[in-house]
Amino acid sequence: MTRGGYDKLSAELDRLKRVERPAISKAIAEAREHGDLSENAEYHAAREKQSFIEGRIGELETKVGNAEVIDPPSEGERVTFGSTVVLEDEAGKKYRYWIVGSDEAEPAKGKISVLSPLARGLIGKKVGDMVTAQLPGGQKSFEIIDANFPWSD
Repeated sequence: MTRGGYDKLSAELDRLKRVERPAISKAIAEAREHGDLSENAEYHAAREKQSFIEGRIGELETKVGNAEVIDPPSEGERVTFGSTVVLEDEAGKKYRYWIVGSDEAEPAKGKISVLSPLARGLIGKKVGDMVTAQLPGGQKSFEIIDANFPWSD
């Protein structure tokens, strides 16, 4: 994953451990004070939230622990993980994408998963090459116009 993706997951993990976990423990303790747990909706809701938080903490610890942070290329014409690309379709419309890890993907913002059909087609190609990808709207071809430039949102 990219450095930004790693930092984002690390920050979420830290927030869950330092803020959310203690807050939910306190909420469970307060709900217990209200008496009969079998009919205590606050208690059951808090326990359900605790289960979700603990599951997410486990998931993030695994992802952060196993993460390989790769700095995006800033020069060259070959497309790799972390590359930014400008593509042009047959109609002359241009698209700008950044190939990122699955957890970082935000297609609406141009950040596409390295596992997406388009990214898989782009990897290993260089500026000037044609790429055909099977997209949700059907098969589409693009020419790689530019690659490995700094990304700005």
